Amino acid sequence: KALVVLLPQLGEFDSAEMCEQLVAVRPDLQEASIDLCVVGIGDAAGAGRFSEFTGLPLDVLRVDPDAAIHEALGLHAGPEWSVPDAVPDSVLTALLGTLPGGVPADDAQLRPAFTAWLRYLAMCAGIGAPGTLPEILRGYLGDRSAPERLAPDAVVTAGPVVIGPGVGPVKLGPISYANGWAEEEGYQRPVELATVRLRNMVEVLGRWSTYVANPTKLAQRGGTFLFDADGAALYEYRHRGVLTYSSTMSRPLTFL
Repeated sequence: KALVVLLPQLGEFDSAEMCEQLVAVRPDLQEASIDLCVVGIGDAAGAGRFSEFTGLPLDVLRVDPDAAIHEALGLHAGPEWSVPDAVPDSVLTALLGTLPGGVPADDAQLRPAFTAWLRYLAMCAGIGAPGTLPEILRGYLGDRSAPERLAPDAVVTAGPVVIGPGVGPVKLGPISYANGWAEEEGYQRPVELATVRLRNMVEVLGRWSTYVANPTKLAQRGGTFLFDADGAALYEYRHRGVLTYSSTMSRPLTFL
């Protein structure tokens, strides 16, 4: 059998989280004779850094800089919004200057890149992305049906914010406190998944140009496909928005 996972941009919450799951079960996939192929939107430099960060071996990772496979499969790319022609380039330039990656060096990418950001941010707000807002909320509230996501010795640092080891203590500059659930085990604790996502965000924002080689594909979503030995599809799932890379987000690989 073959498990084919199409990721969004390599520098994306969904990509890092999904591959964390895949790395954890790769020995089980091999034992079950299921080949793994992961395709992300990016280039070779991004793939190298992504492999180093997530632990996903390069021999199962491929890159598609233009999301040609995603588009051929008609995968979701956010609401069908576009920038009105009446909006001048100067306005788009000013707005893109406030976002990660800034203004594309290629003038031809200005409007496509802004459109991609527009659609992506709309999905982050739950527009054209069913399930995104509940999933963001789950990251903060915790989930007793999901496993732990942070190792007991994990420490996440984001500027003046330091969380860990584990889910506590927490330092916000000069302020320190301990979460009441810091010693609990056996489930996804409150803010635990949000902390994982903070760690991923710090990684990507610090290396944005490496991860996001084509800003015009930022809104493109991915999908998961399982094939039998003859190439017949046994399972498929197409992302519906941001942070909805599985139909069972508490345990994303339940379908296996």
